[in-house]
Formats: sequence, structure tokens, C-alpha cells
Amino acid sequence: MLKELSALILPALLSLSLAVATPAALADTYELLYTAQIDPKSGMAEVEIELNGETLPRELSLNLSSGRYSDVKSEHPLELTDDKAVWRPEGTSSSLSYKFEINNRKGSGSYDSRITKDWAILRSDKMIPSMTVTGKGRSKAELKLGLPEGWSSALPYPEIAEDHYRLKDPGRRFVRPKGWMIVGRIGTRQDIVAGVDTKVSGPLGEDIHRQDTLAFLNWNLPQIKEVFPKFPQYLLIVTAGDPMWRGGLSGTRSLFMHADRPLISGNRTSSMIHELVHVATGIRGDKQSDWIVEGLAEFYALEILRRSGGISQRRYDEAMDNLAEWGRQAPSLLVRRSSGPVTARAVGVMRELDREIREASDGKASIDDVARGLAKKRGEVTLQRFRDLAEKAAGRPVKALATENLRDESA
Repeated sequence: MLKELSALILPALLSLSLAVATPAALADTYELLYTAQIDPKSGMAEVEIELNGETLPRELSLNLSSGRYSDVKSEHPLELTDDKAVWRPEGTSSSLSYKFEINNRKGSGSYDSRITKDWAILRSDKMIPSMTVTGKGRSKAELKLGLPEGWSSALPYPEIAEDHYRLKDPGRRFVRPKGWMIVGRIGTRQDIVAGVDTKVSGPLGEDIHRQDTLAFLNWNLPQIKEVFPKFPQYLLIVTAGDPMWRGGLSGTRSLFMHADRPLISGNRTSSMIHELVHVATGIRGDKQSDWIVEGLAEFYALEILRRSGGISQRRYDEAMDNLAEWGRQAPSLLVRRSSGPVTARAVGVMRELDREIREASDGKASIDDVARGLAKKRGEVTLQRFRDLAEKAAGRPVKALATENLRDESA
């Protein structure tokens, strides 16, 4: 009898609890659809941001300071200045539209965003500008692309329909697309590497080594994930030749690498691993800490290769010695931008810090613990934050990060 009553009562109670909880949960969620029509003739993306739901944001402030946005419109209140658009949705449905200029040339004359008659490579978080959002609701976001006939797309997100992606950004109430994207007449190789859904994509007809890159990742991404277990679930590597930027540029869950860049350089470092470390950590330096960001990435560009067997210990030591010699040209690490000799000197600091932590902890900790700590919090890194993590791993103050080891007396 009790069993029969339980069989009747428990489903009823469960149904009642769902009936009570579900409307409140749904009322706090709104649909957010980004639609981007890519037009190679005009070189523009025609973008619409559409909101639908009971609880829409009260105000959205879009950062237009790059100057690549035009023809901003909405049927609801909209205030425009040279570098900002303040949009105030009304009711249960609202939309805003604008045009985005895809081509963007850097000072060197190369492009970090480019559209041709056959393809386009750009950052989705440039196409959809950063926003300050006021409101209590939480978005359920998707991105839908409109493309010329014969074009396809690749983004670091799950595809729910053709050229239609579900966007995820854990911890964010308002979600927008981030990272690199490529559309057009493209070739893509895809595989699951160390549990990561990985795509390597580039324009058809160019000399792009998609399968070589996947093989390289199969050797090295498992080692990267040993250091950074929270590495993104999706990874997109976009590659193309001139006139694109002749180097590597990381983004959220993605990176761009020029097709001419070798997987392992003559100095035995790897630009690919360097950018993958940026993807893994998601950190940026303050006015005096860019050396931490770049030095850590370059340190692991060698260290990961050593651990995977990509280079021998002898080659590793030679490369470290060469970087130390180059680093002598940098009088100080405490500069706004780290490159060349500054990054080389920073690698030496990272190597010494690793030795010090291992010695102080009897091998129980290493610089990996510091790197994981930075990646856990992400965002801006300071010398103090870096030092705190290093001292926690070592269990004592670390000499490698003393000021006298970061700059010369004359600097």
C-alpha cells in the first residue's frame, strides 16, 4: 500500500516543484541571437543583435572606439557618440543593427582581419563589440551566419545547424562570440586531440599543412593539458598566407598562425605552442608585467617540446643558453611591451624560478603550479600576483623574482 501511495505521490510532488520552479527560471532567461551577413563585395558584415524574452537588459553600451562600425540603428531608444552606442531595449523583443568593416590593416601593412572574394578571416569579438550590460536576466546566445553560395564556416563553438552556432561563456550572464573565425571556400581538418575538439582551417588553394598541424598537436597538446587541465573544450586554428599578419595571434579558444610559420623554429621554440599557452592562460600584463605573459608562453614553447620528446635535452639546453645570451640586451623586464630580448630574458627568469620551486618543495611543486594558478583566475596579471603564486608553490620567498633579477642597476 505504501509503495502504491509513493508511486502516486512522488511524481505529483515532482511535477508540482517543476511547475513552480520552471516559470521563474525561464523568466530570468532571454534569447540572444546574433546574425551576421558576410558580403565580400562591400567588405562588410551586416550584423543584427536580437533580444527576445520577458526580462531583457535595461541598457547595453556598445564600444565602437575602433571606428569599424557604421549605420547603427534600433527601433528602440539609441544614443550614439563617436565611440559608443547606448541601446535601451523595450518590451519583450528588441533589435539593433549595424555594419562592420572586416578589413583591418596593421602598421606593418599586413592584415589581422581580411575579406576577399573567396574567404574572410576575422575575430568574432571584433565583429560583435564589447558591451557593458545593465540588467538581471541571463542570455541564451546563438550566432547565425549568412554566407555567399558555396561558402562554409569554422568557429570554436558547437554547430547546431549549418553556419549556426551555440555560444557558451561560463560565468557570463551576457554572452557574445569570441575568438577567431573563418568563412568562405575553405578546407578544414578536424579531430579530437587530448579531449579537445580541434579544427585546423584555411582558404582552399593555399599551401597549408592542416594534417601536419594536427599531428603536431597530437604530440604536444596532451603535455599542454598536463599543465593546463582546464584547456578549452573547443580549439580552432586558422591559417593563411600573405597579406595576413606574418606571425601568430591568440584569441579565445582559437588562434591565427601565418601559413609560412614553421611548427618548430630554427631556435627550437614553437610559435604554435607559444600561442596555445596564451589560449590556455587567458592572461594579460599590466604596465610592467607583459614579460610574465610572454616569458611564460616562450618558456613553455621549449619546455613542452622537451617533455613531449620533440627536442632532446641537449637541444633544449642549447636553446635556453641562446635565449639567455640574447636576453642580456634587455636592461629591464619591467616595461610595457615584451618582445625580442625582453622575452628572452624573461624565459631565463622562468627557468630559474622553476628550479627554485622544485628545490624548495623537494620536487613536489614546479612552475606548472604557478601557471595553473594564473590560468584559473585569468585576466590581468601583476608581478605581485605572480610572486604570491610562486611563493605559495615554493613555500618560501623566491629569489628569482627579486627586483634586482628583473632589471639591471642602471635601468
